[in-house]
Amino acid sequence: MARKGWGGSPPADDAEARTRIVDAALRLVDRRGAAQTTVSDIADELGITRRTVYRYFTGTDELFAAAAESALGGFVAQIDRVVADMDVTGQLVEVVAYIIERLPQEPQLALLLANDRSNMFSRAMLTPDVIARCRAVLHHAQIDWDQLGFDDPMIDELLELLLRTIQSMVIAPPDPPRSGAELRAYLHRWIGPALAPRAATD
Repeated sequence: MARKGWGGSPPADDAEARTRIVDAALRLVDRRGAAQTTVSDIADELGITRRTVYRYFTGTDELFAAAAESALGGFVAQIDRVVADMDVTGQLVEVVAYIIERLPQEPQLALLLANDRSNMFSRAMLTPDVIARCRAVLHHAQIDWDQLGFDDPMIDELLELLLRTIQSMVIAPPDPPRSGAELRAYLHRWIGPALAPRAATD
């Protein structure tokens, strides 16, 4: 299949084309934010047409879902560095605090936490796709969920609690703002009990 455009350097195959489209989407999200990034913008970035983009992605939802999955890998790597050698509660507190603090500076987090790019904090923040992406982060962490007595449905309930916490604290931050240490102490105080081994609380 002939491929025109691409800044004079067409991809070798369909897999490379998809990767380059996703990478362009992530670059634009970094520059403009998720809500302001369109398929037309992505096509222009690559020197191709919207029709070419849709040859590789069935629609906008599939394209931005792929971008979110790509962003997830980078986010997990960042979190791995931050939470090294922390206990279970410390890891989750740091993840939540990191998202609350970094969300305004890291537009790609919006791709991970919402399916509705036009409204970051709509109900889309709690859809199964978002829960699944966040579950991947928790399963990647060095946490023995079986020992804690958590199965997947309970992990999903914990994720709902954490996402609702993030959502509320970004929409309505405390006044005056908490320092980083104060935020972590607050989260530790209330997230800690939720992580008590189930055998000790059932």
